[in-house]
Amino acid sequence: MRPYDGPVPDPRSRPTARPYQPTALPPVKARVLAFVAIVVGGVCSGLIVYSIASFQCGPDDGCAVLAALAGLVGAVAGALGVAVMAVLALRAMAEWRRDIGPDDG
Repeated sequence: MRPYDGPVPDPRSRPTARPYQPTALPPVKARVLAFVAIVVGGVCSGLIVYSIASFQCGPDDGCAVLAALAGLVGAVAGALGVAVMAVLALRAMAEWRRDIGPDDG
């Protein structure tokens, strides 16, 4: 006969949900998608600003360098804006899961 170690769990009982432990690290797929969104947003905004700046200059004005710099500044600004939104979305994803206990049904 073996010694009594405490109550024996009922094999018919449902397993309870593990407690929610928030983490600052989002899933890898979400991080990759956020990175791709930041790159695409930066490239698109840089192209838009570059084309607006190049249309303002005439073909013979020689302000291609100014248009390129404006495109670079636009790309950085667009990428930063998309990055802020991506961080907010990733943080919101971490808060969507809630702890479901055995009494919550």
